[in-house]
Amino acid sequence: MMEVEGSTTSMNRASDHSSSLRSRRSKALYQFKQQKLPACKPVLTPTSVITVFLLMGFVFIPIGLITLRASRDAIEVIDRYDVDCIPEEFKTNKLLYITDSSIPKNCTRFLKVQKYMKAPIFIYYQLDNYYQNHRRYVKSRSDQQLLHGLEYSHTSSCEPEESANGLPIVPCGLMAWSMFNDTFAFARERTKLKVSRNNIAWRSDREHKFGKNVYPLNFQNGTLIGGAKLDPKIPLSDQEDFIVWMRAAALLSFRKLYGRIEEDLEPGNVVEVNLMNNYNTYSFSGQKKLILSTSNWLGGRNDFLGITYIVVGSSSIVISIIFMLLHLKNPRPYGDNSWNKKSLSS
Repeated sequence: MMEVEGSTTSMNRASDHSSSLRSRRSKALYQFKQQKLPACKPVLTPTSVITVFLLMGFVFIPIGLITLRASRDAIEVIDRYDVDCIPEEFKTNKLLYITDSSIPKNCTRFLKVQKYMKAPIFIYYQLDNYYQNHRRYVKSRSDQQLLHGLEYSHTSSCEPEESANGLPIVPCGLMAWSMFNDTFAFARERTKLKVSRNNIAWRSDREHKFGKNVYPLNFQNGTLIGGAKLDPKIPLSDQEDFIVWMRAAALLSFRKLYGRIEEDLEPGNVVEVNLMNNYNTYSFSGQKKLILSTSNWLGGRNDFLGITYIVVGSSSIVISIIFMLLHLKNPRPYGDNSWNKKSLSS
C-alpha cells in the first residue's frame, strides 16, 4: 500500500512539474510574440548621443588611417595595352585587326619597377566597361554540366552556345565561350622570370564546382569563335584559368588573377612583357590592362575601406559637434515634453 501511494505521489509531482514547465514555455512564447521580453532600453539623452558619436569618430578615423596606409604599402604597376598594341595601319579600324586571324597579335611592353616588389608578385588582367554581371550572360552556363559533364543533359540555359554541329558543347554557355585569351610572358634583362599559374583559383571551386572527370568536348568548334580554347585532355578542375574566368564579376570594371611572379623585383628593373593581344574588347569600347601587384596583411591595394572609415569617423565627429552646439543653445531638461504640447496645441 505504501509503495502504491509513493508511486502515485511521484506521478503527481511529475505531472505538476510538466504542467509548470508547459505554463512557463507558454508564457515565454506569449511574451516573445507580444514583444514583452526583458530588453535593454537605453535612454538617449543628449550627452549619451554626443558621446557615442565622438567615440565613433575617435575609433573609426585611426582605423581608417591604418587601413589606408596598409593599402598604400601595396605596390602596383599598371599598364593599359589595348590601344598601344594595335599597329599604326589599323588604328582607324581596330575591329578588322582583332577579328582577322591572319594579322599577328604579338606585342611587347616594358614595365619599369619604381619600388622594391617582394615575391610573390601577383599578375592580374583588368577589363573595363565589361558587363560580366549581365543577367543573360550570367545565366548562360550550366553549373551541373561543369560538375557532371555529359551525364547532365538539361542545358537549355546555355543558349546560344548549347550545341554545335549536332553535338553538345562542354562547357556550354556564353560565359565559357567568351573566356579571356590574351597571354603574357615575362622577362628581366632577357632572362625569363619564373611565373606560377597554379593555385590561382579558389580551392572550393576546384574541388566542388568543376568535375575531375569532366573534359572539354566540341568547345569553340562552332561557326562563331569566342575567346580561349581549352585542352580536351585536361579535366575542367585542373584548368584554373578557366575556373577563375567562370567566377562572374559584380562590377563593369574587374580584375582576375593570371599568375604569380616568384622572384623579387628591384627598383629600376625593367620587365619585358611579350603578350598576345587576342581578346576582342574593341567592339564594345572596352579596355584591357596588365597589373603587377604585391600584397600585405590587408590584401592588394584598395583605398575604399580606409576612405570609408575616415569619412564615417569624420561625419560622426561633425554630427556630435552640431548636436553639442544645438544642446548648448537650446537646452531642455530631461523629461520635458513641452515641445510636444506646443505642437499639439497648434
